[in-house]
Amino acid sequence: MSTSTTIGARDTGIGSAAAGGTRLGWALADSWTMTRRELLHWARQPVQVVVGLVFPVMLLLMFGYLMGGGTGIEGDYREYLVPGMFALTMAFGLDATMVAVTQDLNKGVVDRFRSMPMTNGAVLVGRSAADMLQSLLSLVILMAVGLAVGWRWHGSLGAVLAAMGLLLLLRFAMLWMGIHLAMVAGKPELVMAVQILVWPVSFLSNAFATPESMPGWLGATVEWNPMSATATAVRDLFGNEGGVSSASWASEHAALLAVVWPVVLVAVFFPLAVRRFGRLSR
Repeated sequence: MSTSTTIGARDTGIGSAAAGGTRLGWALADSWTMTRRELLHWARQPVQVVVGLVFPVMLLLMFGYLMGGGTGIEGDYREYLVPGMFALTMAFGLDATMVAVTQDLNKGVVDRFRSMPMTNGAVLVGRSAADMLQSLLSLVILMAVGLAVGWRWHGSLGAVLAAMGLLLLLRFAMLWMGIHLAMVAGKPELVMAVQILVWPVSFLSNAFATPESMPGWLGATVEWNPMSATATAVRDLFGNEGGVSSASWASEHAALLAVVWPVVLVAVFFPLAVRRFGRLSR
């Protein structure tokens, strides 16, 4: 079903049974239409998709083999590095989504959608849904590469799925933060400047080295980084060891912080993004 078909069905009342005739039903239908639009772009831009999938793999191999072991790591560095790379990967590719949002704004695509009887924010939800699908695929590929280079998980299947859930939750939170910042930036050229701010937050984490090996103030900052909380939580779920144990509150409650941080970020940036989108053409 195309965008026009979906909206035409709304105007004539067709499909109300499928959608439940409710605002939530139409919101889901509109969001799915926009998701399909983004997925069709994959077929037209396969190089961009492949690069997004390969880049995290290159970083994993580079840090795992070219740069040696991390500071403060005991035992097999892969036990520590690979889960940290999973968390770090959740910050990769945000620039592609942010640029796509600003391009839609500047080319008038969003204005055309807004002229239709479409649920406010469906365009953004569709964009985020497509991004989450690519993030899931990227995570699965990176896990396969990790297994190929000798990394193993030692927990149950349920623990593995819980770890993947925490990683995708972090991605979802960072995605909506990126969408909001993209609309604030307004232009694709400014997105790169915003993206530069994401990198320090990403690398100022425990993905590659333990906070205990850093100066006191820096280590404390790293421990409270949302990405560090997720990395520590998924290491525990995967049953991976290697880092020096820490008695700090943030380290002992990493699983809690791995849920609280993303929920807080979504609670802040999701409504901000939808509200700003709704005001663009007013």
